[in-house]
Amino acid sequence: MEARDAAAAGYLPVRHVIPFIEWPVYAADVGAILDAKRNRRAAILAHNYQHPVIFHGVADVTGDSLAFAEKARALDADVLVVCGVTFMAETVKLLNPERTVLIPDLGAGCSLAGSIEAEDVRALKRRHPGVPVVCYVNTTAAVKAESDVCCTSANAVEVVRSLRSDRVLFVPDRYLAGYVAEQSGVEIVPWEGRCEVHERFGAEDIRELRRLFPGVVVLAHPECTAEVRREADYVGSTGGMLRRLREQPPASAALITECTMSDNVASDMPGVAFVRPCHICPYMSAITLHGLRRSLETMTHEITIDPDVARRARRALERMLDVGRGRTG
Repeated sequence: MEARDAAAAGYLPVRHVIPFIEWPVYAADVGAILDAKRNRRAAILAHNYQHPVIFHGVADVTGDSLAFAEKARALDADVLVVCGVTFMAETVKLLNPERTVLIPDLGAGCSLAGSIEAEDVRALKRRHPGVPVVCYVNTTAAVKAESDVCCTSANAVEVVRSLRSDRVLFVPDRYLAGYVAEQSGVEIVPWEGRCEVHERFGAEDIRELRRLFPGVVVLAHPECTAEVRREADYVGSTGGMLRRLREQPPASAALITECTMSDNVASDMPGVAFVRPCHICPYMSAITLHGLRRSLETMTHEITIDPDVARRARRALERMLDVGRGRTG
């Protein structure tokens, strides 16, 4: 398929999110990406926070981190390109060790993953001997390797309960740790990491939304502060927000998370008016359409992980997935 023809075909999936007059800005890159995917036997994984053209136009798998962890292994592809941040690419590599995993920009980090290192976890375990460590997926492979089990925001409560421990060390997000403590009844010893995007939202922001948009349904991510969570109508992961919206579509909704998600959700839910309090993740926005094209064409940047670190980190991820399968023994 010629790039021009591929680009013309590529407009159909994004027609609800990109006006036709803007399409020429993206067409050449989309066409080249579709060609390169076929030539490289590549699949693209796009997080909910990615630009709509990537999310709707070229991705093979979309969703949150749990979706990546569960779906990437089933893809028939030699190359997996992660349109997300570096810890997500590491997770995909851990679960797909024989495949080539790429990320378009190594600068796509994460304030949570950057808040803790492997030695911090070892020191925490020395201070609390025998207490199990749960690490949020928003961590490096090295931190996962020092942990007993991994979790996502979607399954954190379930994972903590599965340990059957009265006390759990939880790294690195202090706000998600607080949410897990509230929901599980387990004593949580938190690390003091924070997501710089979710922490920007305040309780007054939510109250102002309700004043301006009476009846708006507010859905907040558990990485938000406790005050924001108390103001919300629903608290859950990005995937949980989507399920709630589909099961109980409101007239209007505000997603208290990275605002690109609202752009991606709105096209699939035309009956819902989305109010968009907007904070952009600077790390997610490092992934661009042109950067994705370059990544496929040049096979950069490849994710590699030390074999011993990978073995131990993979064990923590597999234990998380076993919880979802009902195998917690």
